[in-house]
Amino acid sequence: MYPSVTPPREVKIGDAAAFAGTTPRAIRHYHQIGLLPEPERGGDGRRRYGYDDMIRLLWIRKMSEAGISLDDMRAAFDEARDIEHVLGRLEETLAAQEADIKRQRAAVQRLRAVGSPLGLLSPLVTDRLSHLPSGALRPSDLDALLVTERIFGPLGAAIQASVFITLATHPDLRAEADRLDAADAALDDTVDPHDPQVEELAAQHCAHHKALEQAMEAAGMDEAEEKLFEIDDAEASDEEDTQMSAFEAVTKMPYGFSAARTRCMELTAQLLDGGLSAGS
Repeated sequence: MYPSVTPPREVKIGDAAAFAGTTPRAIRHYHQIGLLPEPERGGDGRRRYGYDDMIRLLWIRKMSEAGISLDDMRAAFDEARDIEHVLGRLEETLAAQEADIKRQRAAVQRLRAVGSPLGLLSPLVTDRLSHLPSGALRPSDLDALLVTERIFGPLGAAIQASVFITLATHPDLRAEADRLDAADAALDDTVDPHDPQVEELAAQHCAHHKALEQAMEAAGMDEAEEKLFEIDDAEASDEEDTQMSAFEAVTKMPYGFSAARTRCMELTAQLLDGGLSAGS
């Protein structure tokens, strides 16, 4: 004979959570947001859950597994919204999640193929630089590309990559860039912005920039950059535009440059624009 078991009329929250495959904390949250009516408490002050409560908990579990949001569950239970509308929103959410997963997998594949943080940048940038030997790109180069991509998008960073390709293939220009970087770092808060060395360093930056441009022109970088525009147009996606204006970026991206270093950058820009002569 089978043992006689009399099911309880009501159960405590722990038993309800165990049967429904959830947690007491989740059930309390359902009460707070109005998804599950809060049952009356028994003589011991504890909630008791009956058959109808358990049925709703089981449906909540099933809808959660299907990806339906708590807000949409509440609307479905209240019949305040057509279920087709709920399912339509769910399909949109799942499509967005699938697109995110696709991008994430592509990023992982690029990381494996490239073997460096370069793989985390957009394919347009990664493809442009992946042919360089290991160690050719400095961490500071990748940092600069990361910031440029945030402000000007993948195309802007891919164009900037021409500079780092040139530095990687011209040891003399790389050595001069390293020297200028060290000189920039020495322009700390103890240096007067109007110290003659600031103008001298600006003139050196200008000369180095022109030398880079000549090297890039000789290597046919202009043609390579033209192809980037074609690739960017062909691969334009529906991804949300997260770029910001250069002006907005200046107000939000901290660099902590000293007054002397800031003036050096301004003078360099003026020299490149032809506003000053190299000897001024």
